[in-house]
Amino acid sequence: MLINTNSIMTMRCPICGIIKYHDLSRFAISKGNPIHINCSCGAAALIISTKNHALYRLQVPCLICETKHQMEFTGKFLWSGEIIRLSCSDTGLELGYIGPEPAVKQIIYNQEQELDALADDMNSEDYFHNPDIMYEVLSCLHEIAEQGDLYCQCGNLEIEVELFPDCLELHCKNCDSINIIYAETEEDLNVIRQVDTIELARHGFKCLDSLANTNKHKKSGRKRSKT
Repeated sequence: MLINTNSIMTMRCPICGIIKYHDLSRFAISKGNPIHINCSCGAAALIISTKNHALYRLQVPCLICETKHQMEFTGKFLWSGEIIRLSCSDTGLELGYIGPEPAVKQIIYNQEQELDALADDMNSEDYFHNPDIMYEVLSCLHEIAEQGDLYCQCGNLEIEVELFPDCLELHCKNCDSINIIYAETEEDLNVIRQVDTIELARHGFKCLDSLANTNKHKKSGRKRSKT
C-alpha cells in the first residue's frame, strides 16, 4: 500500500499579498518542534506542530482578522489526498489550501481566471465608450485583486464585477455594498493607477473617479442584473 507523506500548502501572504506554494512533508514535522513556513518576504505563512503525530495544530495568519486562527487536523486527514480548505473562522473566507499539488494549483488557477475572463468582454468594441481605457482599468483592477487588496469592509474578498459602457461596478454579495470605477478617460485611468487598495464600504456606496468626473454618479441609476 502506498502511503502519501507529502502535500503542498498555498495561501496568500497576509503582509505582501503574494500567493506562494510550500512543500508540507510529514517527516519534516517532529514532536514538540513546530515548523515555521514563511513567505519569501519573511512573513509567517503557517506554523504547524504536533505532540504525537496523530493530531496536528496549525496557526494560520489571517489577512482579514490580522490574527492567527488555530486549527487542528488528524495526520490521516492532512495527508489523505483530499483538499483541505483553511478558512477564517469569523468570515468563512478561504485563506489557503493543503492537498495534492495538481488539485491545489487548479484551485488557484480557477480563481485567477475569474478576473481574466472579464477581459474577454472587450471583444465588443461598440459597447464601451473607450475600449482601450476600459482594458487598462481592468488590468489595474486585476493587479490590485491579485495582491489581495480588493475587498469589502465586511470581510468578503469575492467581489463581483459588472461592466458598463463607461465604468465598472464592484458589488459585495455579503452586504450589498457598491463601488463605481469610471473607465472612460485618461483621467479615470490615472486615478486607478495611483490606487493600491480598493475597500468597499460595508453596506455603502463609493465612486472612484477623477475630479473631472465628480458629477458622473448623479446620472440616472443603472439596473444591475445579479449573477
